[in-house]
Amino acid sequence: MIPFISPEEITFRTARSGGKGGQNVNKVETMVEGYFDIQNSPSLTDAQKTLLLEKLQNKLSADGQLLVKSQEERTQLGNKQNVVRKINGLVRQALTPVKKRVATKPSKAVKEKRLDFKRRLSEKKQNRRGYPGE
Repeated sequence: MIPFISPEEITFRTARSGGKGGQNVNKVETMVEGYFDIQNSPSLTDAQKTLLLEKLQNKLSADGQLLVKSQEERTQLGNKQNVVRKINGLVRQALTPVKKRVATKPSKAVKEKRLDFKRRLSEKKQNRRGYPGE
């Protein structure tokens, strides 16, 4: 079962958002960075921790914490909720097992259709050839 990462396990830091927005951007710290410490999480098993560290290695900080930012909302609370949602999405995606592809063989009808197409193409090219006496 894939665990839910609660906001208590995430360390939040705020900063001023960049981009357009006028005075609100310049005065209010609405951008939220969430740091989730995978190694010390009580809601993950050791196998899940190893898998997460392997699959999310390009999103980890130098000290092994998962870093997620959000500055889409105009409020700090909205961005905190986005961070929690994003972290849970990443964890769910990384822990969902990949379905193994089942090898199948082409059916008789598909083979016949392919050969028929090749035959017609060959005839078309044969008809394009001129006769040697012309």
